[in-house]
Amino acid sequence: SVPKAPGIYERNRVLVVKGEEYILKVTSALSSSTRLKILKYLKDKEVDVGKIAELINQSKANASAQIRILEQADLIKTSYKPGLRGVKKLCRTTIDKILILLGE
Repeated sequence: SVPKAPGIYERNRVLVVKGEEYILKVTSALSSSTRLKILKYLKDKEVDVGKIAELINQSKANASAQIRILEQADLIKTSYKPGLRGVKKLCRTTIDKILILLGE
């Protein structure tokens, strides 16, 4: 079923995007090869920010900035768990497809 209101919805591993503001948010997040690499890496697994930073050869701060953009576009979900020193931020995605609805 097609959502009536603009927004970003997840349905059965499909991200459904409707409305110009939301389409721009998602497509902007996907416009970076670094963020695409992160998204593909997270497919069906939970990974901490340190591992993502290693994957993209950047600092944890830079990796966190990239993760925040993906999170704001609802492309990934994050959670926090106790680590050896402090708290670890874990990231995952369950998205297989993205459906962009251009019409009203």
